[in-house]
Amino acid sequence: MATIASKLAETADKPARRRALPPALLSYLQASPLVLILGFFFLLPILMIAVVSFWDYDFAGLYPDFLTMNYEETLGSWITWKTYLNTLKYTVVVWALTLAIGFWVAYFLAFHVRTTTMQMLLFLVCTVPFLTSNIIRMISWIPVLGRNGLINTALVDMGIIPEPIEWLLYSDFAVVLALVHLNTLFMVTPIFNTLMRIDRSLIEAARDCGATGGQILWNVILPLAKPGIAIGSIFVVTLTMADFSTVQVMSGGQSASVALMMKNQMSLLQYPAAAANAVVLLVVVLLMVAAILRVVDIRKEL
Repeated sequence: MATIASKLAETADKPARRRALPPALLSYLQASPLVLILGFFFLLPILMIAVVSFWDYDFAGLYPDFLTMNYEETLGSWITWKTYLNTLKYTVVVWALTLAIGFWVAYFLAFHVRTTTMQMLLFLVCTVPFLTSNIIRMISWIPVLGRNGLINTALVDMGIIPEPIEWLLYSDFAVVLALVHLNTLFMVTPIFNTLMRIDRSLIEAARDCGATGGQILWNVILPLAKPGIAIGSIFVVTLTMADFSTVQVMSGGQSASVALMMKNQMSLLQYPAAAANAVVLLVVVLLMVAAILRVVDIRKEL
């Protein structure tokens, strides 16, 4: 009877096994919703921009074609190269400052604040400015840095300077200051997350072996914090390279960036030229991100 029952059970299981999908096909079916969403909202717009970058245009409209004129004008102009160099200058300076500020803020929260409640409270305090618009936070620097702003007025009244400092506003200094203010939290968050994952016993072991605070920081904490630094760097680099409003407002129109150049082209209805600049900018940003990923393996963070 037991043998007959087992055979009947095997017979009943066979149709179910035949109906089961192969594991590989099942994995593709599970991933298909995400692929469709990314394809429609991410890949398709990029493909459309790449297609439009080869079109012809004039003041009256766009004409579907396959011309390399837009790329020749973009890459063959010294003004374009100068604009890219200016954008890269902003990106490097802002990245270095946000890294320095963001690491030490994250280090303080992770290692010097003892209770988890206080850590979360202080971290939320850092996020309070993000409850307002980027534009409002950027413009708020104007009454502080202006010729008759708070800083100049205070310095003149105290007799430290004889007249207001002109370069505090509408200068490269103002652009970098605003960009650092807007982007520092994007560096703090991933570094703080990485530092919180470090096993404290490693630090204790290094201290027991006679390592100084500087040696622990350089040989233990920094190597383990590299994934967070890489993720924060990707955020800061991409946001700074694509920013145009901060450069336009804080420089008073005296400086330029690639994104600002594209915005001006679109305002003049030069969409194919703007699309060509967008493709070139995308390639440059992807190369920068690839360089970061070559240095640090962020899969340890994911």
